[in-house]
Amino acid sequence: MEFLIVCPLAFVAGFVDAIAGGGGLISLPAYIFAGLPVHAALGTNKLSSSMGTLIATIRYSLSGYMVRTFVIVAVPCALVGSWLGSNLALVTGDFAFKIMMLAVLPFVAFFVLKTKDLDAFSKDEIPCNRALALTAGIALTVGVYDGFYGPGTGTFLMLLLTALAHQDVRTAAGTTKAVNLSTNLAALSVFLVNGVVLLPLGLTAGAFNILGNYMGAGSFKKKGSGIARPIMLVVIALFAAKLIFDIFIS
Repeated sequence: MEFLIVCPLAFVAGFVDAIAGGGGLISLPAYIFAGLPVHAALGTNKLSSSMGTLIATIRYSLSGYMVRTFVIVAVPCALVGSWLGSNLALVTGDFAFKIMMLAVLPFVAFFVLKTKDLDAFSKDEIPCNRALALTAGIALTVGVYDGFYGPGTGTFLMLLLTALAHQDVRTAAGTTKAVNLSTNLAALSVFLVNGVVLLPLGLTAGAFNILGNYMGAGSFKKKGSGIARPIMLVVIALFAAKLIFDIFIS
């Protein structure tokens, strides 16, 4: 029953994650709904999602979406930010943070609805040093968020890298995938050391997640921001639903 619940949703999560990030909003609840304890759900989800993200990262790299300078700057900053966020989460509560995110999401959704073409920002070129500095700052900030709370990290990276750092959608997707893969692997290593990863379920779900990521990356390659934008809105809606449940119901 766990396999029947988790595997199809792991495929959907992989498809969504490859295009716009936020696949964890689908896959993690699937593990919990299947009856796994919270830590086992987190650890096993990291295994399956890391497998899928690896495939999407490779495909984006082979498609030429990864600009080396952006990746070299973003990945270390995201790892530092994730470490800072994780330590911050140990000493503070997240209730106020959830309220803040719930207040911010309508503005994010409005921005995505208003922006018909996310590639439009890249047409207004900015100096390379400024783009690198903004990429580093975004990776660090979102890395802190990822370590502290996490849902929708890939979506926020995509939006900020396009809107602020003026990366085109495909370059932003490549940078986002490199960041996601590095932070996922770092978190997975912790879960594996602590023995909370269910390997048979995680590896099987990972195969479905790989297929979803592969197909999602193919769709993104063909349609770009045309498919990324509606998927982002779906992720934002899922995130809002999760926040409302966490704050008012659970």
